[in-house]
Amino acid sequence: MKLPKSFTAFFLLKFYFAYLCSPLENIAQHIEALIFASEQSITQKDISLVLQEIFQVSIPLTDLQKHLNTIVRKYSDDAFPFSVVEINGGYQFLTKSAYHLSVHKLQIQRSKKKLSQAALETLSIIAYKQPVTKLDVEQIRGVNCDYTIQKLLEKDLIAISGKSKAIGKPLLYSTSATFMDYFGINSAAELPQIKDLPSETEII
Repeated sequence: MKLPKSFTAFFLLKFYFAYLCSPLENIAQHIEALIFASEQSITQKDISLVLQEIFQVSIPLTDLQKHLNTIVRKYSDDAFPFSVVEINGGYQFLTKSAYHLSVHKLQIQRSKKKLSQAALETLSIIAYKQPVTKLDVEQIRGVNCDYTIQKLLEKDLIAISGKSKAIGKPLLYSTSATFMDYFGINSAAELPQIKDLPSETEII
């Protein structure tokens, strides 16, 4: 059924005044919170849907875009170590390049704290025997190392450095640049030699 023009106009005016009178003073903060809490970039459409549910009123996309532009300009200021960047059709908080090293060091510190005994043993074998295959590591440790090697790869402490000439051409693993940062050395040649390590009788 087609509604009379006067009836349609009434609802348009009702919507307009509801929008003007709604408590949207802190809408920018809500948008910032949504961007901050999102693990991936969040689209304008997703932001709009959440805001509509919060405020019980539809916010014009033009107004939403104005708020987003204001937020982007706000965090482009040098006073902030991060910025709001438009990525893949959405918005996301990202650390500015000037602070990438600090974040990288933090990630290294967290990696140190989370290494298990199995990971340390596997990492030691790879460091001293590199380049080495998974089978070589397993023969030394006497256990399956699939999970441990995968975790070391995820932490960027080791890297695939090629393929062995053995049957099946298994992958070769070596330590990475992150590993060097981890131990504060410039190359594997700087790793302590067996003769330099204290014997059990020297450890109290």
